[in-house]
Amino acid sequence: MDEVHSSQGLHAAAGPGLAEECATLGGCRTGMAKVTNAYDLPARRVIHTVGPKYAVKYHSAAENALSHCYRSCLELLIENGLRSIAMGCIYTEAKNYPREPAAHVAIRTVRRLLEKQKDKITAVVFCTSTSSDTEIYKRLLPLYLPRDKHEEAVAISKLPADVGDENGETIIHERKIRIKPLPKKVIPKPSQSPAEVPASDVGLVQRSVPVQILEYRNSSYLDTYLDPAFMSLMKDPDQRRQEQWEKTAQAQGGWNCAKMLGFGDIGGPPLSAAEEYSLHSRYLAKANSLNLSEIAEMKILYRGGVDSEGRPVMVVVGAHFLLRCLELERFILYVVKEFEPLIQKPYTIVYFHSAASLQVQPDLGWMRRLQQILGRKHQRNLHVWKKVVYVDRLLQLFKYVPREQLTIPDFVFQHDIEVNGGKGLIVDPRTKYIYHRP
Repeated sequence: MDEVHSSQGLHAAAGPGLAEECATLGGCRTGMAKVTNAYDLPARRVIHTVGPKYAVKYHSAAENALSHCYRSCLELLIENGLRSIAMGCIYTEAKNYPREPAAHVAIRTVRRLLEKQKDKITAVVFCTSTSSDTEIYKRLLPLYLPRDKHEEAVAISKLPADVGDENGETIIHERKIRIKPLPKKVIPKPSQSPAEVPASDVGLVQRSVPVQILEYRNSSYLDTYLDPAFMSLMKDPDQRRQEQWEKTAQAQGGWNCAKMLGFGDIGGPPLSAAEEYSLHSRYLAKANSLNLSEIAEMKILYRGGVDSEGRPVMVVVGAHFLLRCLELERFILYVVKEFEPLIQKPYTIVYFHSAASLQVQPDLGWMRRLQQILGRKHQRNLHVWKKVVYVDRLLQLFKYVPREQLTIPDFVFQHDIEVNGGKGLIVDPRTKYIYHRP
């Protein structure tokens, strides 16, 4: 809680007394909060909290820790008899927390606590220091805190599917206790009538014990209950190695027409479920250990809000895919890292093709490789509207994904106006909203 790790300028504005009091508190743990006097600051108290570090692998843990930060601050506010609070963005750039998902957590946590303690708090002020954060809060606040009936109706249709539990924390479905019906009962075959016991053996055998012959299901029934990686270990190692050699020889043998035509190597053998699982795990572990910020800055792929059905949206901008400036292997790692929080549940991809035809694109072999690395969960949970929907203009897209849920590059708007013409449309230069001319 020293000056180095605190909000910039806080200790300088409060004076030396704040640092002296902080030194007596013994630090503060992530998700918790502590209160001090405000000294020279124009406030009665200063509440200190520690935001979580963000990693894709621990996405749910980071969300819940961030929710604890906001709730702990508000609980301390009530305990100290205070009624208003100004809160900065607890999630910092240094800790790599994505801005928009963090804003969702912040606002919904405050909303949940106000539902229970509305008589004890008169004002909560969200303080933003960047224009991007300001735009995010202006867009999301009406969804969680509608001011009139119209905003309430809009919020009902546009709120994310997951708004947390009664405290605003993320619900982890995998940790819920679920009771499933037992597998179908095994019906024993009726035993044959016991053989008659000779009279000489009556003293030895009191009664016959019928032997039940149980009918067991085949191995495919058990496969559904076991992890594919574990199932692969049950095979004979020599048999698994021989199968891999046969697949490799089959792929290398003969003419690869697709490669000769410039489509890349798309004729390789398909991977088993266990192989896909292992491949995806290796790439995810490597992606989490690397700094891929230069890929993120290219804005080829980034998180959006939610579609009209409440499913999370991933945005892909084709024109930003500059093959000459991009290391494809690092881009694959970035894709795996960004998609990991999404592929557990159904989601949607929005792809902008504006001006993309001017760029050199990767071959189909590379695309097939990326699909294998993402694995079958990606294919199963990718939500597409009747498979794929092609739209010629942005207004058609907004039927499926509301405008306020997307961050769209300026050149896409410009391309839309140039191709489709601006007749009958008005584009707000500040918000980039498109309206029909009255």
